[in-house]
Amino acid sequence: MEDLEEEYFTLSISSPKDEEFDSVIGQLEDIIMDDQFQFLQRTFMEKYYQEFEDTEENKLTYTPIFNEYICLLEKFIEEQLLERIPTFNMSAFISSLQSHRQEMAGDIFDILLTFTDFLAFKEMFLDYKAEKEGRGLDLSSGLVVTSLFSSSVSSS
Repeated sequence: MEDLEEEYFTLSISSPKDEEFDSVIGQLEDIIMDDQFQFLQRTFMEKYYQEFEDTEENKLTYTPIFNEYICLLEKFIEEQLLERIPTFNMSAFISSLQSHRQEMAGDIFDILLTFTDFLAFKEMFLDYKAEKEGRGLDLSSGLVVTSLFSSSVSSS
């Protein structure tokens, strides 16, 4: 008689709140990757990136730019989420963010951080400005290409 191997399966039981949070995050990923969001964000940054300087002191002009960014992009995201999830509640979602902070994917968390953390917002603009001015991170000096085979070229 054959020996039957026992297999154990672990069921991951999520609460309805966790499932709802995961659903919102999935929709957020789709929204942020969507061309319409990318266009809105890029157009906004293009409009204001020259205002930002890489100094410790923040200019007074940054505040209205930050507030406009929040109004424009947060409103867009909330409208998109409400279209996709009619029961979506931004206040409830924001309060649940803290308890799920460790689970969040990097890009989504970084974008959400630009709505609440001014320094993350400023850093986003400084990175964009550096890229526009050709001062982006250049990793090419650290790359070395080596052939795996030594080839001898003979002339015929």
